[in-house]
This record gives sequence, C-alpha cells and structure tokens, in this order.
Amino acid sequence: MLAALAAGPAAAQRGYAGIAPVEVDVALVLAVDASQSMDEDEQHLQRDGYVDALTAPEVIQAIRFGRHHRIAVAYFEWGSMDQQVLIAPWTIIDGEDAARDFAARIRAAPLNNLQRTSISAALDFSGQLFARAGFRATRKVVDVSGDGPNNQGLVVSDARDALVAQGVTINGLPIVMKDTTLDWSPAPQLDRYYEDCVIGGEGSFMIPVRGMENFGKALKMKLIIEIAGLQPALRVVPAAATGAPACRFYE
Repeated sequence: MLAALAAGPAAAQRGYAGIAPVEVDVALVLAVDASQSMDEDEQHLQRDGYVDALTAPEVIQAIRFGRHHRIAVAYFEWGSMDQQVLIAPWTIIDGEDAARDFAARIRAAPLNNLQRTSISAALDFSGQLFARAGFRATRKVVDVSGDGPNNQGLVVSDARDALVAQGVTINGLPIVMKDTTLDWSPAPQLDRYYEDCVIGGEGSFMIPVRGMENFGKALKMKLIIEIAGLQPALRVVPAAATGAPACRFYE
C-alpha cells in the first residue's frame, strides 16, 4: 500500500484508517545535498544509493518488525537558502510495493543543479514537513547527507537546536570525498563538523562516507538503524585530524 501524503493531514487520515490519523513507527525525512559541489556522476550515484537502499530486503524487514509495521518517508534535495526541491512527499511505506513506488519517484525525477550549501535551511524545511504531516509518528528523524559545510543562511547549530527542541533527531551522512588533510580542502574534518554542528537529538549518530562507491552500503546501514530505532555502538567514526571545527567558521 502506497499512500502519498502531499494533500495534507485530512487526506492522510482518510488514506489509511478512515477515522484516526495514521500511526507510524518513524517519520523519516531524507534531506539530500544537490549543490554545485555534487557533479552529475555523483548525483546519479547518490540517487541510485537511495533507490537501492530503500528497496533493500533488509530495510523492508526492519519496517515490518516495527510495532505499526509501517513508516512515513519524504525525500527532498537542497542547495542554497531558498532551494529545496521536494521530490517525493510524505508517503507511507509498509512493504516492498510501496518502497518500490517511492524509489521510482526518486529515480524518475530530473537531477537538480543547485547553488551554495545551506544545511540550516534544509533543517528548517524538514521542520515544515513535519508540521504538515498528517500522521502520528513514534519517532521523528531527519537524515542529512552532504559533502560540505553550511555556508549560507542561519548558523547550522542554531537550526539544529531549534529542530531538536521539537523532538526531532538529526542524523548525518557526510560524504568525505576530498582530501581532508589539505588546508585548502572545502571541509577539513567534515565528519567532525557533522558530529559537532549538524547532528543532534536522542540517539543521534552519523556514518561518514569516504567515497561515493561506499555510499549505498553506508546508507542502507543507516536506514536500518533509524527504522529499527537502534542505538549504534559508536556515535561517530573519529576524524583523522584532531580538534573540533567551529560551527560558525564557514558561515
């Protein structure tokens, strides 16, 4: 069963039980970097990673093991402060067919070539999606993937704190593809940056991706942890460099 929740809370309530709002184990927002630093090949690999992970048997099994046996997912791509493209609105996924239909929307959408990198605006947009959701979620999670730090908009840690205050957990998938040992690297210690400045909330964690060839595997692991509500053994894989980045440094 696939129930698109774009029409608002009333439609969501009618779409499942007909009376009470739908209850889901987790409401998951997938916030995906489509800024200039992601070239066309990398965007294709990223999209393919989400398509494959969302339809993986292990992910479907994690959904079925939940109390309500269903989750709600929304997928959007982001760039600058005013660039958030909602590709797949709130959708209830309760099995293979729904997962495949949702993944097909992602695969069919044209690629976006967006500007700048406003993680803070992406977090704010995620909060708006939760506010418009027409279901009840046991947990609310934002899954942010990106290959650079926030360089436009509000200070990212302020946006994070505002969303966490609403009971949302923010997890990260930093894509560390550049040589982070060089001083001119766009985001030295990107994994540490995500740990200190982006992720937050109960049970928050991140999994660094060191090369797009590892993206799909890392994403699948991350989705399973998020859907099942597990607590990863390690909150973060330590960066090679020492010292924490300042959250305002790239603003």
